[in-house]
Amino acid sequence: MKRRVLLVSPRIPTTYWSYKYALPFVKRKALLPPLGLLTVAALLPEDYELRLVDMNVAELRREEVEWADMVFLSAMLVQQQSFDEAVALCRECGKPVVAGGPYPISSFEKIEGVDHFVLDEAELTLPVFLRDLEQGQAKHIYRDERKPDLSLTPLPRFDLVDVTLYESMPLQFSRGCPFDCEFCDIIEMFGRKPRTKSPEQFLREVDHVYNTGFRGSLFIVDDNFVGNKHKVKQLLRSLVSWQREHRYPFTVSTEASITLAQDEELLDLMVSAGFTMVFIGIETPDAKTLAMTHKTQNLREDVLSSVVRIQKKGIEVSGGFIVGFDGEEEDIFERQKTFIQKAGIPTAMVGLLIALPNTQLYRRLKREGRILAETRGNNTHDFELNFVPQMPRGKLLGGYKWLLAQVFSPHNYFQRSLTLIRRFAKGKRDRSIPRSIRLRDILALLRSLFRQSFSFYGYHYLRYLIQVLRVDTTLFARAVTLAVRGHHHIRITREILKADAFTSMIHETLAALRREVEVATSARSKVRREELEARIHAFLRPVRRAYRGLSRGVQRIVGEAFFDFERRCQLLLQGTSLSYS
Repeated sequence: MKRRVLLVSPRIPTTYWSYKYALPFVKRKALLPPLGLLTVAALLPEDYELRLVDMNVAELRREEVEWADMVFLSAMLVQQQSFDEAVALCRECGKPVVAGGPYPISSFEKIEGVDHFVLDEAELTLPVFLRDLEQGQAKHIYRDERKPDLSLTPLPRFDLVDVTLYESMPLQFSRGCPFDCEFCDIIEMFGRKPRTKSPEQFLREVDHVYNTGFRGSLFIVDDNFVGNKHKVKQLLRSLVSWQREHRYPFTVSTEASITLAQDEELLDLMVSAGFTMVFIGIETPDAKTLAMTHKTQNLREDVLSSVVRIQKKGIEVSGGFIVGFDGEEEDIFERQKTFIQKAGIPTAMVGLLIALPNTQLYRRLKREGRILAETRGNNTHDFELNFVPQMPRGKLLGGYKWLLAQVFSPHNYFQRSLTLIRRFAKGKRDRSIPRSIRLRDILALLRSLFRQSFSFYGYHYLRYLIQVLRVDTTLFARAVTLAVRGHHHIRITREILKADAFTSMIHETLAALRREVEVATSARSKVRREELEARIHAFLRPVRRAYRGLSRGVQRIVGEAFFDFERRCQLLLQGTSLSYS
């Protein structure tokens, strides 16, 4: 039966990962299109009429929902607010909703408004749902814990998106990770035995992206690209040949474990295949914490030495760092900062530990009675903990905010970037790989020079670029890329710290207001209602003035809290029994 299906990817909030403030330099609207939904689209029957709305590049309009016979939604935990808004619109329009992805997998029992949950890996559960749908017997929940062979995965439907709106194109080579980190949900979803595509299958996908006309960055979304080193080397040899035949139209980046530094052949193949960046979960410089959390792969060799070895091959290391582990001493914040600076990791994603559903950590903390709430998936600037930490909460949050401010101060950020450039210059880079300069790269450079030179951190920016020119002029383009990325990190850090200060102001003002109302309404008080109103407005004025003085970015973060504050103030006044004179 022919159907019209609307696939919707909910909005990702402005976070360190969104690169919202860096994308305008390259005139792109989002970092990546939704690979999961593009793959689901390819699994749907050929006679289905499909449309895709990525809410990160366009609003979801009512007429688009009304066009569809049913709406498919996929979301990560961090997208849950936008997910709920999209579901609400579908309910208003009377359209059935089908949902899958990490957020529904972890929270389907609590999510309302969804007609059908198609969970786990779509290669197994989606065909069963479609069969039942055609027979008029579609169930509420579809699950299958088996791990499918990735040869079943079709070519993603990149034709459903405008590739010119995105900075990078996502592809997947493997699922699963052989390691056993306590806090990670990947091994729970995809298993500990990495499953891979064949080199031929993966290169068909690369060809598919190439044929869209896209040129630039490919991001291999595997959670550990080197989980099966034998298979990944086979792929890389084929990818090297493909890149050489096509004169390197793509740079490549991915996520991997630190163990790749211990394999010289693997590193050299990645360089020859065009890899320029790898994200590594470093987590902490504390060996005891790594052992306790089962992250033993980071204990095989000195992590700093491993990072430097990768960098000297010409591959940037981005790092994930976490604070809030059990057993951490109060000097962990200074130790994290020192390591990040020495390592020369510009993109250091520092986050608070969160207990994700369906992880060993979550189950342990639940047994210990330490789980406070479910997480929203944002561990970088919610400044919320969903469990009781061993370190006093105030010290942990205060130390984390200090660490963010230190890591993304303009001086420290550009110092790390310069350290990385110097390691590139000293290392054995493969200079035979052609790096074409496109018009959009030149325009991005000009925008960077104009905007960043005259920003509040312009001195640090210009000093950094001058030093880069003294080190190696051939690395200038990469240095500017780091600077543009830094603009996002520096700006969002300032915004979230200002937002946190404003939120604290709201809480303190509300507490003071409650005390004022208590005193005014006590039996001994002779305060009249108009006097209390005047006092409340005196409290409100500085908060409103402070809100108006915030940037739009900060207002987006605190807007809901501010309007809730105003509502609570009105309720406080309405709840009194004072009369007018």
